[in-house]
Amino acid sequence: MTIDFSPPDDVAKLAVRVEEFVHDVVIPVEQRRRGMVHDGPDEIREQLQQAARDAGVFCPQAGREYGGAGLDLRGQAVVFERAGYSLLGPLALNCAAPDEGNIHLLEVVADEEQRKRYLGPLARGEVRSCFAMTEPAPGAGSDPRALTTTATRVAGGWRIDGRKWFISGARGASFAICMARTSGAPGDAGGATMFLVDTDQPGLTLERDIDSMDQGLFGGHSELVFDGCVVPDEQVLGEVDEGFAYAQVRLAPARLTHCMRWLGIARRAQDIALDHVTTRQAFGARLIDLGMVQQHVADSEIDIEAARALVYRCAWQLDQNATGADAVHHSSMTKVFVAEAVWRVIDRAVQVCGALGISEDVLLSRYLRDARAFRIYDGPSETHRWAVARRAARRRSTS
Repeated sequence: MTIDFSPPDDVAKLAVRVEEFVHDVVIPVEQRRRGMVHDGPDEIREQLQQAARDAGVFCPQAGREYGGAGLDLRGQAVVFERAGYSLLGPLALNCAAPDEGNIHLLEVVADEEQRKRYLGPLARGEVRSCFAMTEPAPGAGSDPRALTTTATRVAGGWRIDGRKWFISGARGASFAICMARTSGAPGDAGGATMFLVDTDQPGLTLERDIDSMDQGLFGGHSELVFDGCVVPDEQVLGEVDEGFAYAQVRLAPARLTHCMRWLGIARRAQDIALDHVTTRQAFGARLIDLGMVQQHVADSEIDIEAARALVYRCAWQLDQNATGADAVHHSSMTKVFVAEAVWRVIDRAVQVCGALGISEDVLLSRYLRDARAFRIYDGPSETHRWAVARRAARRRSTS
């Protein structure tokens, strides 16, 4: 098996343009906002995205018919890491969660009319979206099969009833992709269906915004209530009862693109740390000349390189077979390692920068708070480790 990690010339050139755009345009905005965009305002998003269009780097993951560069996951790995060098870089490029994952899902599953109505405006940055699957306990969370929201047949469509929470980007979103149970009972492996629901649809209410430690995701996290929300048949996304299968189309690549973006922040934290330790004098030497500081710097270099290798390997695997068991297995391993490696890199950067690291003069403390949440969303590390261990045991028992 040969895996070539060298990007094609067009991808390499795009990555350079993204790197320059993030440095020159995005980082100054990030510093003014202290990285916080939970509460918008939307003018920030619009201005950054217009600047990305002008720079020719907007929505690179979307198909060319939607104005993007049509990057596969290997290309996205190269470009998204550059975008992620700032918390606001993915927002500017329209490759941030949850819109990036929804764009991919709609490209794969939506019919022509749904692509025209939902995918086109989303890829162009005219609207935002959210993905409504997670529910309060005992509903769907780490175990999607616990899904309790129901969709019941009515004349000409479906009535959706249930409560969703921690729905990222819901505030200000134009539509939601809602997972609801159309057959079976909570705990069953099948029976889920995806619905496209306009957020101004009667029966859908944004009940509250949820305060959280991470503040870098545009639109924050919200709790949604579906109470007799009726949608027509043409807003079923894909086939009835196939929602869990479609979720894998979205979740494995979206889990990996999170890793790509966070790898950019890890590099940013390491650069901040290097700038500090190569200039700060203490105990008669530069900090970088002290053995304990060298260990922190070296360990972070190793974590970044190992994380990147896993991302590239998994991207290659998903490009070969986006829903295969091996791809899901690699996706879980990559998510666990990268989430924890990014945390370690940022934490070490805070440590070697000392008082500067915990101040607001640099954004390391903001990165630390935002990155901590990554070890929980898109499946906590414990859930992925459980799945990886079970697959490994199953493979061994059949070998």
